[in-house]
Amino acid sequence: MDYVNIGGKQVSRMILGTNQFSGFSHQGLDRDREMIRFYTSRRVLDTMHEAQRQGINTIIARTDNFVMRMLMEFEQEGGELMWFAQTCPEVGPQEMCIERAASMGAPACHLHGGVADNLYLSGRLDEFKPLVALIREKGMLAAIAAHRPEVFEWAVDNLELDYYMCSYYNPIPRDDDPQHVAGQEEVYDQADRARMTELIQGLPAPAIHYKVLAAGRNDPAEAFRFVAGKLRPNDPVCVGVYTGDKPGMIAENIDLLDAAMGAVVG
Repeated sequence: MDYVNIGGKQVSRMILGTNQFSGFSHQGLDRDREMIRFYTSRRVLDTMHEAQRQGINTIIARTDNFVMRMLMEFEQEGGELMWFAQTCPEVGPQEMCIERAASMGAPACHLHGGVADNLYLSGRLDEFKPLVALIREKGMLAAIAAHRPEVFEWAVDNLELDYYMCSYYNPIPRDDDPQHVAGQEEVYDQADRARMTELIQGLPAPAIHYKVLAAGRNDPAEAFRFVAGKLRPNDPVCVGVYTGDKPGMIAENIDLLDAAMGAVVG
């Protein structure tokens, strides 16, 4: 495992994602329920500890009650993952989510990708400016997430950000609702991956690459080979795991990424 620099923070090249902890499988309602049943509090904590043992030092997680409880218990058990907080519209206004992240000592906070897409589609991206200012006021690194390259094109010209949270895919429309709708049909178009990774190359700050496995639809070996060819020196990749399918998934993902990056360097 190697490490990158984001705003002066040493961040593991692979970051632990947490959608699966909350039952966001992006594979249908039955799969959502399966993940919710599997990821008891104990299993969530065990997964976080395993990630740390494998060299991961950063976690991206929502500012919801369940996740924040798990982060608190993890710390009480001696865990030391850095929390890059993600706002979530289900909890309440973005300002409230930023306050929650700051109250738990998060060193970084980014604004929800679905919200960004929705603001772009409704012509309201300027609403991000006071939110980014609030994140900085609270002493955190500031960023936005999005599934659409157009959001980042706007952000480069209008915001000063410490990192960008870039989804390889834009699987669902966000015209009317910024939230993920469970059970909604999702489309993972490889053309989206190509567009986003091309845009990433010109961003003025590190990009966190996410949804790189297309929610389990891509072959992991192929996906990590692709990612390795697109990561810049200070770009990490965020990967969630469902260890109900494979208990050793974290170590396997790290090995695949390390091998792919070694091949690129070689």
